[in-house]
Amino acid sequence: MYSKTVMDHFKSPRNVGVIEGADGVGEVGNPLCGDMMTIYLKIKGERIDDIKFQTFGCGAAIAVSSMLTEMAKGKTIEEAKKISNKDVAEALEGLPKNKLHCSNLGADALHIAIKDYETKKESKDKPKQEKVEPTPGHGGDACYCPYCDVELPTGETYCKACQLSTIEDHR
Repeated sequence: MYSKTVMDHFKSPRNVGVIEGADGVGEVGNPLCGDMMTIYLKIKGERIDDIKFQTFGCGAAIAVSSMLTEMAKGKTIEEAKKISNKDVAEALEGLPKNKLHCSNLGADALHIAIKDYETKKESKDKPKQEKVEPTPGHGGDACYCPYCDVELPTGETYCKACQLSTIEDHR
């Protein structure tokens, strides 16, 4: 049985939609139940200025997405990082035991969106890099990543350690 709050957020979900040019996007899914959730963030001054969601799933997943967006809107990034699956379930006045995984999806999607924002922000703040080829070094024929100094196989253009291309322009 669902609480009145769950039913309210299911029947009248808040913040449904997409933010074009979002500062952060987090997408999660649960292959066991088929729920898919995407959270979009717009950040101003390290605060969540706008947040939207798209969810394909059961009523609990939609209610979780709606409640999560209400809880996160207006919060600082640091405050939003502290929102847990338990917080979302409590705000909804509980979820049936077999639907608690939905609250995990909501918190996970938010945290992934925040991480996406932070990654984008970090790369914007880095000085522009020129195209860089893997450089031979450390006394041998091996090449090393110019970003993290991990040895790369000869001819490799992607570093699995830092997950950066060694020939693309990184901003």
